[in-house]
Amino acid sequence: MDKKGYQRENTLLAAAMKAVEKHGLEGKTVTLEAIEGGQPVDAVIEIRYRGHHARYRVETKQNLRPATLGAVVHRLHQQGPETILVTDYVTPNIADELRQHKVAFMDAAGNAYLATPDFLIWVKGERPQVMPETAPTTGRAFTLTGLQVLFALLCAPQRTSLPYREIAKLAGVAHGTVGWVMAELPRLGFLATVGPNGRRLVNAEALLAQWVEAYARTLRPKIVLGRYRAETLEWATTNNALLYHLALGGEPAAAQLTQHLRPGTATFYGNRIDPRLLLEQRLRPNAEGNVEILRRFWAFEDEKPGLVPTLLIYADLLAIGDARCLETAKLLYEPILDRFK
Repeated sequence: MDKKGYQRENTLLAAAMKAVEKHGLEGKTVTLEAIEGGQPVDAVIEIRYRGHHARYRVETKQNLRPATLGAVVHRLHQQGPETILVTDYVTPNIADELRQHKVAFMDAAGNAYLATPDFLIWVKGERPQVMPETAPTTGRAFTLTGLQVLFALLCAPQRTSLPYREIAKLAGVAHGTVGWVMAELPRLGFLATVGPNGRRLVNAEALLAQWVEAYARTLRPKIVLGRYRAETLEWATTNNALLYHLALGGEPAAAQLTQHLRPGTATFYGNRIDPRLLLEQRLRPNAEGNVEILRRFWAFEDEKPGLVPTLLIYADLLAIGDARCLETAKLLYEPILDRFK
């Protein structure tokens, strides 16, 4: 983390601990930027309440949104139950979601959820005196086209040593885009030089976490071609998506890979919407529908015919964010991470 990022998160933590004092809580920072349980954390804090105390690893996050909530919850679950989310502001709806997922949190407005064997704190509906500013950008690597470059690299980490022109073709972006993404990744701590001409992605867990969150927040909303309502979704898992020039993603794809999920939505990726799909499956336009078709944004062969890359299936499950999808996402996570070993 750069110096500005460190100072920002330190300030956010101090503001949140100050805000919850009105509920009788007393917070104390044990250490900043620590390693706990073999994982880097932003801080370790101790919370005291009526003679009892609890110790938490801290994950700071600004500008929490419904679209990114699944990715945040997934990361916090990975770090264990003694992890607390510290943020600028949690809306009442998001507070309910976090509590349902058993995620401890506190924000700079005074909202909090802490459930320990000795005490329970549950506060929502507190409003910040000043609405929080939008979270600072994480760099050009996490812009629309930068995310496409990262996707190509994350799906096959060995691609980092390819010539920039080849990476650009795989990612479907201009050659210059690859240049500034690759120049920025070392500064962010995600790329290392290996030998005279080689490159290697490092800090893979953090990079994956940032990519899936930025994908849901920045790229995914921009590539929706259409959303529809289907009476049933059985066809989504039994029909060959290739018949409609599409690749299957989301819940049906995860169900095929894990046999662990009964799909409640269907997600497809392609370059266009085939009218035969709408006619044969009786799909009706619906902004809140259970079938979505998104634009394909990569230019390399999928890992399995008819299915989008596993990383994208995983990201879509986190974007949906309900308990079923998060549980299934855990089954896909380790095989994705194994690519970096």
